[in-house]
Amino acid sequence: MTTASEPTTAIANPPVEPLESNLLPSDVVRISATRGRPQPDRQLTKVAKLIDVSKCIGCKACQSACIEWNDTHPELEENVGIYENPHDLTPEMYTLMRFTEYENPEGDFEWLIRKDGCMHCEDPGCLKACPAPGAIVQYSNGIVDFISENCIGCGYCVTGCPFNVPRIHKTAHVAKKCTLCSDRVAVGQGPACAKACPTQAIVFGTKEEMTAHAEERIADLKSRGYENAGLYDPPGVGGTHVMYVLHHADQPGLYAGLPEDPQIAPVVEGWKGPAKTVGLAAIGLAAVGAALHGVFGRANVVEPSDEAAAEKLVKSGTAGPGEGA
Repeated sequence: MTTASEPTTAIANPPVEPLESNLLPSDVVRISATRGRPQPDRQLTKVAKLIDVSKCIGCKACQSACIEWNDTHPELEENVGIYENPHDLTPEMYTLMRFTEYENPEGDFEWLIRKDGCMHCEDPGCLKACPAPGAIVQYSNGIVDFISENCIGCGYCVTGCPFNVPRIHKTAHVAKKCTLCSDRVAVGQGPACAKACPTQAIVFGTKEEMTAHAEERIADLKSRGYENAGLYDPPGVGGTHVMYVLHHADQPGLYAGLPEDPQIAPVVEGWKGPAKTVGLAAIGLAAVGAALHGVFGRANVVEPSDEAAAEKLVKSGTAGPGEGA
């Protein structure tokens, strides 16, 4: 059987014959709660999904494609006067269109639309925080994937994520998020959301190509008066494999609270780093101390005088009224 090629675009036609996966267990470079992972024999080309908010029309075709491909079943919610539906990411909704009304300094109204979901950080906080071996993996092409079979539903990945993306399923008790359609990428296809986007606001390919494409889009936006247009690829998490072209790159928070400088929380860096080493050392010292005490410690010896004193106390405590000790 032919092995699938690495994906270069999201608009390629699907394969017409069975293909061997091009995303193998040997391509994993990081595994949650696991040390000493050997480096893979090959390096996959880094991939990225680029979202150009200036071309997004808020049609939600990406949401529908995500639901269909992943076979999820988001709950039907009530309309509360906004276009966002559902109202937040859920274990059944891996991507969400977020709408923001913005009045710029010139007094003009702008409608900022951002597709929210996992950013696939190069240095993923979710993976660092996860205590379950094998529940989160990162491939050499940059994709961060959740392996539900190994998840314990503790929610540490939610704490570790600087973008607040993972969600815990209330009945299955596992974490869920966008996988960047790793199963599609494995056979040379791009993410379903990018395939469905009618304006190509979402495009997919190698990270190098997506960065170059973003530069073209930024130049176009600047020529149309958006002088602060730029690429959102935050260095605080080592860069991301989902990037945004923003009109107002100097104010990413305008786009439904997109973090300006996302970083892994110090508590995650600490307890999975130096604090963990110190803690293990303290436990080791305590174990050694207990062992030495068991070997060299002397057992308590009861002297005859101690037994006599104890017997006297017992008799004095049980004596009736008027009785002597």
